[in-house]
Order: sequence, then C-alpha cells, then structure tokens
Amino acid sequence: MTGHITPAYEEVAEAVLDAAARPLPEDAAMAARRTLYNVLAVALGAADSPEVTRLAAALATSSGVPAGPGVAGYADAPGAALLTGFAAHLDDFDDTHLATVIHPGAAVLGAAWSAGWTAEQGTGLLTAFALGCEIQLRLGLAVTPDHYERGWHITGTCGVIGAAVTAGLLGGLGRDALAGALRLASLRTVGHREAFGTEVKPFHAGKAAANGVVAARESAFGASTARALPDLSHLLLALAPGDRNPSLLLDGLGSHWEVVANTFKPYPCGIVAHPGIDAAILAHREGVRPAGVARVRYVCHPLVPELMGRLDPRTGLEARFSAVHGVAAGLARGAGGLAEFSDAAVIDPELSSMRARTELCPDEAIPRDAATLEIEAVDGSVTRWPVAHARGSLLRPLTDSELIDKADALVPGRARPLWDAVIRLGHEVTPAAVQALLEPVTQEVEAR
Repeated sequence: MTGHITPAYEEVAEAVLDAAARPLPEDAAMAARRTLYNVLAVALGAADSPEVTRLAAALATSSGVPAGPGVAGYADAPGAALLTGFAAHLDDFDDTHLATVIHPGAAVLGAAWSAGWTAEQGTGLLTAFALGCEIQLRLGLAVTPDHYERGWHITGTCGVIGAAVTAGLLGGLGRDALAGALRLASLRTVGHREAFGTEVKPFHAGKAAANGVVAARESAFGASTARALPDLSHLLLALAPGDRNPSLLLDGLGSHWEVVANTFKPYPCGIVAHPGIDAAILAHREGVRPAGVARVRYVCHPLVPELMGRLDPRTGLEARFSAVHGVAAGLARGAGGLAEFSDAAVIDPELSSMRARTELCPDEAIPRDAATLEIEAVDGSVTRWPVAHARGSLLRPLTDSELIDKADALVPGRARPLWDAVIRLGHEVTPAAVQALLEPVTQEVEAR
C-alpha cells in the first residue's frame, strides 16, 4: 500500500451518485457516446458468430430480456448481460484504455443492455454507462501495473465493479444499496490472462457484466456484506498485492473523466500490436511483399511479446494474440480486418511463412503505441518503417467518420442510423429507439 487512505464503499457510492446527479461534461458525454456506439457495433457484428450462437442457445429463455444486440430470442437479465458482454469482446475489436489495458465498454454494455433499455429518457442510460466505464478505469489505474503484470485479465476483474455501478444506477439504488452492490461485486472478480486466445477471454467480460447485474439485484433485495467488507482494502489487496493507489478511485470524480482517454481499435486484436500492423500496411502500400522479404525485425514495447507473443497461432482467436501474424497480414494483404484474423487466414501459407520470418525485438524505450519494422529484403537491403503513434491511439484517434466506417464494415447499412441515434440519445432519441436498430442480423458478415 502506498499510504493513501482506502475509501469505504459508502464513500464510493456517494461520489458516484453525486456525479450521476450532474450533467456529463461535454467531453465525457462525447467519449461515452463514442464508446457506446463502438461497442454496440462490435457486439452486433459478432451476433451471428458460432461462439455467440452457442452461448445464446445455452442461455435462452422463453421470455425476459432481449438476448443481446442482433441476437434473436430472450434470456434472463444476468444471461443477457453475459451474452452481450461476451459478444462485445469476442473479436477483440472493442475499445481500449491504453494506460490500464482495460476494455471498459463490454462489461458495462452488458449491464446496461439487461437493465436500461426500456427507460423513456436516454440521459440516465448514458450517465450510467459513462460512470460504469469511469469507475472501472479508475480502479484499474489504482492497481496498475502490478495487477496486470501478475497475470490477471483486468477487463474482467475491474469490469464487474463498473457493471455494478451501471446496473445500480439504472436500478435506482440509493447510497447504501449501491454500496452493497459494490461490496457484493468485489467478491465476484474474474479473469486470468492464460485465457487469451480462447473463448474464455470474452467470457470474462460477459461474466463481469452478469456478476455486476446480480450484485445490484441482490443488494436491492437486502443482501449485505457490510460487516465483513467495510472498505475496498480487501479488493485492492487481491487485485494488486504490491503498490497501489486507492486515492485514484475518487480524486476529481465528476470533474476529471478518465473515459475521455478511451480509444477505439482499427484492428481486431490486442492493441499493443497495432503500431506493427500500421507499419506493415505502410510498407505494403510502398510495394513491399512477403516474396521479397528475407526477415523482419519488429522493434516494439515489451508488452507486445508478453501479450501478443504467439508465433504459430492455430485459430483466428489465437491470431488475435500473435503480433507476428498481424505484421504478416499487413505485409501480404495491406489490411488487418476480421478476414485477416480468421481461421482461414491463419492457415494461409503466405502468412504462415511470413510469421516465421518475423522476430519480435522488445525495447523498453519504445512507447506502447509505437513500433518500427526493420525489413531486410532478399537482396540484403534494409528499410525501416517507424510508427510513432498507432492509428486509433490516444494521440492519433479514430475520427467519427473512421468509427462509422469501421461499424459499416461490421454491420453494413446499419452504421449511420445507429450513429445518428446514439449521438442524439437523451435528446430526441430514447434507449428503446436505439434498441430497435439492433434487431437480429440477417446478413452474415463475410469477414468472419
């Protein structure tokens, strides 16, 4: 512990309710809208995947909450939260807060989907979504970097707290009940990085959403752990046995918004590999092709081999955690979309051969959003392809038009109407009107 005082659950709940009672600042509101739009489009795009289809069948009920964006049928509230969070994180195409490597939108969307889409006004939904993102990001900062470095999947472990905030606010919980929801949620953290490259990774986000919803419901009906858990010390200790800074949870809450630092992925894979893909695509555009390449030195931040070090992926999900695969796809195809991270792309002989000729070269001096490819041609010449800031990073963010284009590739024809609705949510548009745009997908996305 760094010596900072750990806040009681009641303090956190009171601060959240105080922030929720005030209008969102313009920058936070826009960040929340962009996050909501992106994660809805990604979840909708994954709705017809075999993984989502299987989970939807397992969770199906005859009535209840719509199962998830683009998914036919119903589930109970925790089931809908689980399915929605799972779909939103399945393709690793959602949002990322680079300082913590949290993907805040998925778990919070799951909680919001199951608890907030029948409201008449969208202002409360947007605020609850924004604060759910905000609290999990602040918790992530309080335990960074120790927690992630010890092998925990921070999206799952912190996501349940954000989901409880969103579900609690949408459920109209008062201070004591919301504090109880946070206590209960803090006993349901989940997620290990060993699951990366498998279906279990997106299940972490879905389960965080479901656990947050259940915690809010249990607290509303009087469940309590007040005597056992007076403050967040036990949670912080579990998440980060080393240095941590609990003051980051509440300092400036309502005036400073960490969600403004959230970013959106242009490629469906771990974000630390994005600058390498950018560099490979740039080289491809200048005429570099795998047939003319002897080897590639990929100079990158140490998190790249740590998180994305798979050298020989066997599935599309595994390829999302293979930085050398992303470079191979960029050099061979000049792209890094869902098609480049499909099962078919993984077994493409050209990409497989290029992966084998790519070496990861970690360097502590390289920022997380930067990389350089040193490409040695078969004739012995060497060219360097540096990227100072990856496309989609905080210093090179996707524009609104690029975000809409990304969504259009996932859900053709739906991107612009969905954007227009989310941007006006809480003004002329109700949550129910947004949900009406998220009916089951009828046209399969080719890229999958």
